[in-house]
Amino acid sequence: MAVTLEQAQRVGYTCLKALLRFAFMVANNLVAIPSYVLYLIMLQPLRVLDSKSFWYIEGVLFKWLLAMVASWGWWAGYTVVEWGDDVKAVSEDEAVVLVNHQATGDVCTLMMCLQDKGTVVRQMMWLMDHIFKYTNFGIVSLIHGDFFIRQGRAHREQQLMLLKEHLEKYYRSRNRKWIVLFPEGGFLRKRRETSQAFAKKNNLPFLKHVTLPRVGATQVILKALVAPQENGTPAGRDTLIKESKSKGPQWVIDTTIAYPKGEPIDIQTWILGYRQPTVTHVHYRIFPLKDVPVEPEALTHWLYQRFIEKEDLLTHFYETGAFPPLQGEAKAISREMTLSNLWLVGIQSLAFLSGGMWYCIFQYFYHCLF
Repeated sequence: MAVTLEQAQRVGYTCLKALLRFAFMVANNLVAIPSYVLYLIMLQPLRVLDSKSFWYIEGVLFKWLLAMVASWGWWAGYTVVEWGDDVKAVSEDEAVVLVNHQATGDVCTLMMCLQDKGTVVRQMMWLMDHIFKYTNFGIVSLIHGDFFIRQGRAHREQQLMLLKEHLEKYYRSRNRKWIVLFPEGGFLRKRRETSQAFAKKNNLPFLKHVTLPRVGATQVILKALVAPQENGTPAGRDTLIKESKSKGPQWVIDTTIAYPKGEPIDIQTWILGYRQPTVTHVHYRIFPLKDVPVEPEALTHWLYQRFIEKEDLLTHFYETGAFPPLQGEAKAISREMTLSNLWLVGIQSLAFLSGGMWYCIFQYFYHCLF
């Protein structure tokens, strides 16, 4: 089949755009990430004198970095429409966020749609696959205090113990509010067949759009962060310390990401922008954490129910192009999530100005020494 001139021009334009975007992304990373690290090295005395102020500044810088990642998708036309409960109402409370996982672009989508949720982005902790530690963003996540979890049965018990220790060491001391995890333990395409076989063996529902979640990490988080309750009041040792530092998570935010035609966006697409503008749909349901059981069997059942509901939500979305209304609503209401281009340009400009400043400083000291 012959290629027309118009088709050739379109392909050429797409390749040129992808190349320019990639060059910009590389330059962006080369100035933004080292600047983040150098600012925090410079602020180490503040960390000793006033830890709270240090982690506040770190959180602001972290949010700006995530906004830069969000801008790559935003400027490519990869936007977000939100459905269900309005999570802005609980953005100042502590929460555990459960998300279905389809591709690497899920993380970028969350980085975008949480930008306008108050202080959430700068005070959140991420649980992600250990492979992300070796990406360009790994050093940032390590400093911020995110947790990298190694998948696989052989590592499971050790990883859960390390997660418990990590939460005890970093969650309170760095004033974290939201903790984000992907309970499925991997991408849908990689886990679906195994999950369906497990479901068939254990007489559980057959799921196509999600997989049955793993419970271990969720249980560790709830046990580590939620104070035991006795007659409606916190109990157990260190109660006064817990109350002075944090109320503990009050909500579970069940988050469902849906892509048109079930075609997820991966990180390569997010960076290169070769796919046509796409609207990703994100659905939220908020559950009071006091209603979530902690006992292993009951928690397993509760989590399974959430992902069975996700299956129903996604089935409805793929059939109709919209999520169903919440209980008690006659019609589902969607909210278009927007970012300020002026704000994004300002942050990108600050990153490049910071990179230039650090370069001049190093040049000055180099000439002084040599």
